[in-house]
Amino acid sequence: MTQPVTIIMIEDDEGHARLIERNIRRSGVNNEIVPFANGTDAVKYLFGADGSGLVQKGHALLILLDLNLPDMSGIDILRRIKENKYLRASPVVVLTTTDDSQEIKRCYELGCNVYITKPVNYENFANAIRQLGLFFSVIQVPPAAT
Repeated sequence: MTQPVTIIMIEDDEGHARLIERNIRRSGVNNEIVPFANGTDAVKYLFGADGSGLVQKGHALLILLDLNLPDMSGIDILRRIKENKYLRASPVVVLTTTDDSQEIKRCYELGCNVYITKPVNYENFANAIRQLGLFFSVIQVPPAAT
């Protein structure tokens, strides 16, 4: 039996975080969502007290990552995830307001799986997240390396 996928949401904007969770739920996804409002807390959770990532061994994670965080760059978090033997297979969805082509290219080069620019319009943003939720309901996520 496969382990349920835990969605890790790293989003500092409380309104965006609520909108993301609400619309993922509306699309029928009932997986646990673990929210973080800053990179420091997210990194501690993902990599554990020793920083190795071993704490996630065998867990299936899907990571929603905002690039513009108050305490560190989402790019740095993405790099650390994709360089870590336990976390590198976890899908990372970059969900951010940045639509700079160089930033998008850099995220894909570092290993992000999907890059989504948050629409400015509320309805468009809500619709985009519902579609993302539908995507989550059909993708297969491997557990962290064992």
